[in-house]
Amino acid sequence: MKAPVDAVLLVGHGGPTSPDEIMPFLKRVVAGKDVPKARLQAVARHYEAVGGRSPYNDLTRQLCERLEHWLQERGRHMPVVMGMRHCHPFLPETIAALREDGRRHAAVIILAPHRAETTWDRYIQEVEAATDGAIQVSFIAPYYDDMRFVEANAARLEETGLMRDGEWPADIPVVFTAHSLPVKMAQNSPYVEDVTTTCREVAGLLELPRWELAWQSRTGNPRTPWLEPDINDVLKRLAGESVQEVVVQAVGFLCDHVEVLYDLDVEARETAAQAGLKLRRAGCIQDHPEFLTLLGERIIKLAGEAL
Repeated sequence: MKAPVDAVLLVGHGGPTSPDEIMPFLKRVVAGKDVPKARLQAVARHYEAVGGRSPYNDLTRQLCERLEHWLQERGRHMPVVMGMRHCHPFLPETIAALREDGRRHAAVIILAPHRAETTWDRYIQEVEAATDGAIQVSFIAPYYDDMRFVEANAARLEETGLMRDGEWPADIPVVFTAHSLPVKMAQNSPYVEDVTTTCREVAGLLELPRWELAWQSRTGNPRTPWLEPDINDVLKRLAGESVQEVVVQAVGFLCDHVEVLYDLDVEARETAAQAGLKLRRAGCIQDHPEFLTLLGERIIKLAGEAL
């Protein structure tokens, strides 16, 4: 029998918080992978171009604080903490701290909305390995198609101010993006279907007249086939179709980090400008109230099932 849920653990990728952390962080990320040194150096320069650090940890900590407050307001008093795969606070450190604090059962939220081997599956494996029976864990179910997740993404699109009388302008397409994956890896998971479902639901909610899905941030061996089309190729094509303005939304990411701040805000924006295309980026959902409510309600439901 499981103990009552008495903690919440957010599990994420993490990010470097200072220039000195960039290369050690990247080396941990690519450990065991065939990633050329030149590619690591290029990504390190991406971090340098956006301030020498990632806001990922700060934004995740903010999400923890707001979620803990949301639960407290509803009479659920439990710590909400974060454990990262590739930086401090590392997942085993967080698990050990929960155990030392006397916590017995954590509700685990994976900070990746779409299921793939490199995200969802590996996060589960690493949480289970880190706990090793020290505390019980229960995972929040996938939320890529949850209406509150869809509504949070739709709200960020509405915040661009482009809606007129409740309608999206027909001449401004929306391009949703998510991290690209090797085709072989994607074929062994529901990743593409999950991402497509999110896009379709957001587009349907806002009745977008024109939208499509593009992939971004591919890495690794250039000879390995990855998911396409790439966002930069899509932007060039749209410009060639006489589109004047486009909105990009990274539905594959919950918060800003280098893949958003550099790959979209710098690289994709430069591609668009060179093609004569105006690019606006809708924000990531981060700690949007609808997303907070989604997570809070899932935790309360899970806590009830554990009794």
